[in-house]
Amino acid sequence: MMSEEGSFAYFTLTQRMPAIVQRVIDENDFPSSIVKNLETLIQELPYGIVQLLNDEGSDVAAWSRYLEPFVGKRWIDIPWLFAEVYFYRRILEATHYFLPGSFQGLDPYEYQKRRGLETAMDSIQELSARVNTWSDIQQHADGTNTSRTGLIALLYFALWGNRADLSLWPVNPEESEQSRQEIHLEQSHILVDDTAILADRVTSFDRVRVDFIVDNAGFELVCDLCLVDFLLATKAAGIVYLQLKSHPTFVSDATIQDVHDTLEVLTADSDREVQVLAHRLQDHIAQGRLCLRENFFWTAPLVFWEMPDELRSELALSSLILVKGDANYRRCLGDRHWPFTTSFEDIVCYFPAPFVALRTLKSEVAAGLQLDQVEALNHEDPQWLTNGQWGVIQFVESATSSA
Repeated sequence: MMSEEGSFAYFTLTQRMPAIVQRVIDENDFPSSIVKNLETLIQELPYGIVQLLNDEGSDVAAWSRYLEPFVGKRWIDIPWLFAEVYFYRRILEATHYFLPGSFQGLDPYEYQKRRGLETAMDSIQELSARVNTWSDIQQHADGTNTSRTGLIALLYFALWGNRADLSLWPVNPEESEQSRQEIHLEQSHILVDDTAILADRVTSFDRVRVDFIVDNAGFELVCDLCLVDFLLATKAAGIVYLQLKSHPTFVSDATIQDVHDTLEVLTADSDREVQVLAHRLQDHIAQGRLCLRENFFWTAPLVFWEMPDELRSELALSSLILVKGDANYRRCLGDRHWPFTTSFEDIVCYFPAPFVALRTLKSEVAAGLQLDQVEALNHEDPQWLTNGQWGVIQFVESATSSA
């Protein structure tokens, strides 16, 4: 629940959510009627009453079922993850996202997504050049001999985004001992790091199916697309599916439209390396090697063990699933406050395929840590659970898939 004063959930409900709505007002040219809807939403937080949705979204009937236990309760008295997902769906209701008219399908966070991409172009140019070089090397090598250096570097980028230092990652894996030491130092904030295990697994792949449960648009999406391109170039993957949100949510979460918009921005960039990467990714899509999928489950207030059978069966076909981001990690754990030392593998044993969780910590939920880690972090960095400075890369061999 969010009623515990001092918790990050309480701060989110009382401070962050109203600020998010205000930014939606400030960054869009909405008419007064929509602005009033949004201002009413602000006024509901945190003690207003939960109500049913009232628009023409195809998920309204499902939301009526989800909301049944909570209608009439105060926002502050409902579970945090549920409240967050409901909050973002209420923003779409307020902005007439699902109603016929001028604002149907208008992403209320489009300005923030575009600015995020624009401010990352220097990093995107540098990353594109490196990925293109790795791709060229693979074209002249045994396709099954995946470059561990490139793979591990891209996994770290998929975790950290532009916090990672690309200069530490050589094109040639026979780089200096100093580079290896600097890489080790850079990764000291990864509390569980299964990249070596994962690299061994991917090295054995030969044109398998890989899925990404995608998190954010912007530079993070570009990092994901670079990893996709690398897996396809090395022929570790024969086909990659991006599992994307069916509508805008959590401000920056990526939709199918965001993928296309991102590639359009990259193809129009003046940097040739960026253009080459973008055109190669567009070709992957055109040739059916990169498939973009959406499902309302990804925007539902459900945890991952409540995954619909049809989607579970689909994901079971994958040889590896990359689960991105904090919210998806919380859904893996049922958004429950397990003791931090609880085995991560034991909690997620229901998952339908082998997967790796890449997550920077932004909420007070975690598992698979060592007791001495937790004690040291509580002493050295009291905000370690929520400040985004710590991460995990946790690989799990699915009990379901190996049974």
